[in-house]
Amino acid sequence: MKTILVTGGAGYIGSHACKALRAAGYTPVAYDSLVTGWQDAVRFGPFEKGDLLDRARLDEVFRKYRPSAVMHFAALSLVGESMENPALYWRNNVLGSLNLAEAAVAAGCLDFVFSSTCATYGDQDGVVLDENSVQQPINAYGASKRAVEDILANFGASHSLRSVIFRYFNVAGSDPEGEIGECHRPETHLVPVLLEVISGQREALSLFGTDYPTPDGTCIRDYVHVSDLVDAHILGVKWLEAGKGSRVFNLGTGTGFSVREVIAKSGAVTNLTVPVVEKPRRPGDAAMLVSGSARAVEELGWSPRRSDLATMVSDAWRWHQSGHYEK
Repeated sequence: MKTILVTGGAGYIGSHACKALRAAGYTPVAYDSLVTGWQDAVRFGPFEKGDLLDRARLDEVFRKYRPSAVMHFAALSLVGESMENPALYWRNNVLGSLNLAEAAVAAGCLDFVFSSTCATYGDQDGVVLDENSVQQPINAYGASKRAVEDILANFGASHSLRSVIFRYFNVAGSDPEGEIGECHRPETHLVPVLLEVISGQREALSLFGTDYPTPDGTCIRDYVHVSDLVDAHILGVKWLEAGKGSRVFNLGTGTGFSVREVIAKSGAVTNLTVPVVEKPRRPGDAAMLVSGSARAVEELGWSPRRSDLATMVSDAWRWHQSGHYEK
């Protein structure tokens, strides 16, 4: 059974990836600092606590498990925070990823799947973004992810590191079986925040910006179910195992939903009301981000099955009602 090192394996997407890897016949090793991850989410393979900035710890874990590939999710990902404290993002996301790439190469682990983001494209309104769209990030989070993409390309040229890079859009939903789910402290993602409002844990949803150049004035995003997302990552590992070259793939549905549409669907799914307080725009938020994912469908054979808005909200609501992790 092949071993995959999953950085951020105690986090939202990383834990779902570990479950999918286990189901696909791999042994996932979750490497996580637990700064934002949850020990309770590590249920599908070994756990190693560590920071990406600790090169000696990374080397130790590579020696212990000798993974055949790396699946790299660990990163800070709050756009607003990245605008206020860009140094934190460059240090954690970029230097941490550089450490990881160097450790992987030193260990002879040359298959690398990287969790990037649509934020590398910046604010390009009125277009469906594909892998050839110009990358022009407007915040430090997006810029840090683009820098890691450059690192992987450079290491590919100099060290034969093979990488599959996924630039994905807004991730939502939870494990359909309810075993793991989305839980951040503090919570900032739209769907779980909405569910906290609906369940009375928050007084109201803060709607940041109602004057964007969109049909209803609120931001439009392309949402993809976390289970569909991690399915693509398994396909990415298999792509590299088959000896195919480095490749970039967008992951989304090609359909955007506005914040107001997500609010309405959440109310409809739960049959409960959503109090909303309108506020000014946040700096760094693009008006519309929608993905063209034809390459992933055609080349990887990816087929998103749960990424309709009702299913994503329903799965998230089921998890939300079942309780959360404990530190």
